Amino acid sequence: MFIHLSDVFTSEGKRLDAETELEMTCFDNGLERFEIVEKSPVCVSVEHLETGKALLKANLQLTLRAACDRCLAEVPVTLSLHSERTVYSPEMAESAEDEDDQIFVDGYELDVEALAHDMIIGNWPAKILCREDCKGICPVCGQNRNVRDCGCDTFVPDPRMAVIQDIFNAK
Repeated sequence: MFIHLSDVFTSEGKRLDAETELEMTCFDNGLERFEIVEKSPVCVSVEHLETGKALLKANLQLTLRAACDRCLAEVPVTLSLHSERTVYSPEMAESAEDEDDQIFVDGYELDVEALAHDMIIGNWPAKILCREDCKGICPVCGQNRNVRDCGCDTFVPDPRMAVIQDIFNAK
């Protein structure tokens, strides 16, 4: 969905409020795709600051389905996203220092889908865990250690001690 911004860029005191449904059904970060399970409408507010410059505020809440980074169990990831940025008209964008930050503004059109994608990327969690004390997967047999303990020997010797270990193994 696109929102036309020319009135906001040119009219002093102009404000545009819009609420639009997010058409995106999955989020693609370039490496993986995550299904969007639940989403709220995108609330957008654009307010005139000066000629060719406006303040954009956007809010979105959504839940995605992702895999735990340790045990690969399916986990719902809920994001409450808020963004506040200055956007520029095409004439002002060339002189603006945030020019590269406006991938969601094309001419006088605000691309709500691109804005939502940018908000998700900017707020993506560094690590997704099914729970804080997730034990992960056994590196030997692949068993999910949250479900049951497999009993595998997961001892990894210190590589700095390899020379001493060779001495004991030689006898």
